[in-house]
Amino acid sequence: MDMVHKRLKQYSGAAVLTATTVGCLVWAQPRANLTTTALALVLAVTISAIAWGSGPALVAALLSVFCFNYFFIPPIRTFTIADPQNWIAFSVFLATAVAVGQLSSRARNRAEEAEARRIEIERLYKQLTDAFEKASEAETFRRSEQLKTALLDAVTHDLRTPLTSIKASVTALLAGTGNDGSADSLSAEGRMELLDVINEESDRLNHFVEEMMTLAQLEGGQLLLRRSEMPAQDIINIAVDRAATPLRQRTITLNIEDKLPPLVVDGASISGVIYELLVNAEKYSVPDSEIYINAYQVSGNQVEIAIANEGVTLPASVRERVFEKFYRGARQGEKQGFGLGLSIARGVVEAHGGRIRMDAGRHGVGTSVRFTVPCAPEGTRTSELLRP
Repeated sequence: MDMVHKRLKQYSGAAVLTATTVGCLVWAQPRANLTTTALALVLAVTISAIAWGSGPALVAALLSVFCFNYFFIPPIRTFTIADPQNWIAFSVFLATAVAVGQLSSRARNRAEEAEARRIEIERLYKQLTDAFEKASEAETFRRSEQLKTALLDAVTHDLRTPLTSIKASVTALLAGTGNDGSADSLSAEGRMELLDVINEESDRLNHFVEEMMTLAQLEGGQLLLRRSEMPAQDIINIAVDRAATPLRQRTITLNIEDKLPPLVVDGASISGVIYELLVNAEKYSVPDSEIYINAYQVSGNQVEIAIANEGVTLPASVRERVFEKFYRGARQGEKQGFGLGLSIARGVVEAHGGRIRMDAGRHGVGTSVRFTVPCAPEGTRTSELLRP
């Protein structure tokens, strides 16, 4: 019912518009000639086609034809056409009015179809975007679950292993001690070995906690760097001293470029990076092999530090993944790391504005991890370099 009412209004509008145009032209007679009259009526037909479509335009065209003949072609107020030229004018007007009405209506329909297609495309695009968002959310959730699984597996392993060793050592010490606190079955050497195990595994647990805290700071963008000028030799010595226990079966070869400018870094963080790389170099090398530490200036404001071993040369595909969180290589020893050390090292180096990468080692043997850090260019005050 609403559609019928709407169509009636459209046809009525076309009729009213045509009648109004005719009335104005009749009032303007005889100042308006046949050409002006024909153009005005064609305009009314065109407006009807654009505004209401082909049906109302056809009605407007037929009304215009009859009115054009009745009111404007001599003899006026009759449907008779006496002059042959007026027949030609009438025929041309009839064809033009109908053609213009249909063409205008067709153009309107095409515009409406184009608008409908645009709306449909927008709707489909929105659906596609929603689908991608849902898929992305699902993928994010899946990766989150994978991360939780990896984290749970790593935490379970890395906490259980040292705790088991500590528990076993303490149990052995207690079992080897008499009720009065005196030594029973354990020798002094045996007790020292068990205490060494407790000390080493406690250090491992402490290192695990430090890694987790550093990772949380890096992920949250809250790692506080206290930069200052510090010689590369001092930073490297701190890391080597800290790694003395795991490196006791390795030979360290240190090569620092002469007159190397001081580094402008957080000394504790960078020594932690070097420590992690030294421990990693020890893990993937055999006893009595050498570990090389090189430091040299690569540009006016950057120093590169490289740690290389003589172990197995890792394939390029593995070298690209070693800096990912929770990635663990197949090491030669029995203890696996948490899989965070190199990821944290990369985060610390990049926080200093440097870059880190892993290459093949000396003469293609073993691996070499290189990273760059800022140094103090000659003639530049530290305050200028540290200015935000």
